[in-house]
Amino acid sequence: MQDVLVVGGGIGGLTLALELRRRNIPCRVFEAVPAINAVGVGVNLLPHSTKILFERGLEPALARAGVETAESRFYNRYGQLIYKEPLGRRAGLAWPQFSIHRADLQQALLQRAGKVELGKQCAGFEQDADGVTLRFADGSSARGAAAIGCDGIHSVVRRQLFPQDGPPRYSGVNMWRGVTRWPRYLDGATMVRAGWLATGKMVIYPIRTHADGTQLVNWVFEIETPNYQQWDWNRKARAEDFFAHVADWKFGWLDIPAMLRAAEMVLEYPMVDKDPLARWTHGRVTLLGDAAHPMVPRGSNGAGQAIVDAHALAEELAQGDAPVALAAYEARRLAPTSTVVLENRRNPPDAILREVYERTGDKPFGRVDEVISPAELREISERYQRVAGYDRDTLQPKEAKG
Repeated sequence: MQDVLVVGGGIGGLTLALELRRRNIPCRVFEAVPAINAVGVGVNLLPHSTKILFERGLEPALARAGVETAESRFYNRYGQLIYKEPLGRRAGLAWPQFSIHRADLQQALLQRAGKVELGKQCAGFEQDADGVTLRFADGSSARGAAAIGCDGIHSVVRRQLFPQDGPPRYSGVNMWRGVTRWPRYLDGATMVRAGWLATGKMVIYPIRTHADGTQLVNWVFEIETPNYQQWDWNRKARAEDFFAHVADWKFGWLDIPAMLRAAEMVLEYPMVDKDPLARWTHGRVTLLGDAAHPMVPRGSNGAGQAIVDAHALAEELAQGDAPVALAAYEARRLAPTSTVVLENRRNPPDAILREVYERTGDKPFGRVDEVISPAELREISERYQRVAGYDRDTLQPKEAKG
């Protein structure tokens, strides 16, 4: 078989390379940047994705670099607990949930995925009955059996396949993301969501534990913002830009204003996605991860879906003919990921916060069960897990089923 050409050396592209090489399928990975540096902030790996990575031998690396997330908690902006639930193994699943710095995850994948050809900005492709030729901005080219666009929301491959696709869709929510080295809060392994988008919402979780017991804490502040400037993933910002919205968020277990003042870095960008496509595959070319199905980051699921994509595509390519394999991959993954994109807009896990915000009129409550029943809270969470593919029916240990 000719090489499979992978455009993009991010999480999806590197996972695909790892999956292909484990199956002795030759591939080449092309990354636009001249050097892979430690960029980005935190990422969550839900159990459906850690299952795949563990099966490829990455459990020790993830355990060393990240934090096995044990619990999720939801609070209103007054610090009142609304709901909590165990995650991953703590919830009885066979695989854990991990929170990790994106750079640490990328490095773990690089060590196992093999060589990445750097400084190769894809400029386009041509295909015929026998293969695909990628063209690069430096004038070089590469020939292979198939080309996989793993080049993110700005995908060059997607733009050539769908020239009328248009820019990302703004959700009406702006985000600031940052990291802070901070003492452990709660049990040192809890993801917190607090507040609501109308007045300000925060997502907080540790992604690295240091030798002195402190942790690198990833945080996100989100707020409804009708207008925004032309977006840039790497726009540097300051916590002071939104600080007034959370200046009094001093919960007993975490002083959020103090944590924000100590931030090591802050980035700003709008929350965007794209409408699901009717197809990804054209002959010997297809899309994967954010190039195929960019989603708003409200379900901690973007990286996980890219990893599941890569596993499915490698399984199909192992069966033989590239065009047939790419079509079979699309048949497996297009509908499920489209559903996740739409569910992230409508009812991701933080819909719990929306329900309480609306039912209380953004006021403190006496007892949460007088506002929303435990059954309703569980259903919101479990519905998303079913849609995303990491519910109990699919990820319980075999001996626990039946």
